[in-house]
Amino acid sequence: MINLGKIDKTLLEILACPVCHGSLQEQEDWLVCDQCRRKYPIRGNIPVLLVEEAVESEEGPASGASQAETTPGPQ
Repeated sequence: MINLGKIDKTLLEILACPVCHGSLQEQEDWLVCDQCRRKYPIRGNIPVLLVEEAVESEEGPASGASQAETTPGPQ
């Protein structure tokens, strides 16, 4: 079976959201947290798990998840 994802399945199993420590799921060019719904970019097949690089998902946090504020990085 061919893995079409950019991130190795074994690596994805051990990665966690740096804000809430929730599990991450790969969706296109993003890793999305199951709990707080933050999206972390994947650049050059490398996940960028920096809070400053995260974007809030339009779906909002999953029920019961707390929302920590993020400040946009310098532009």
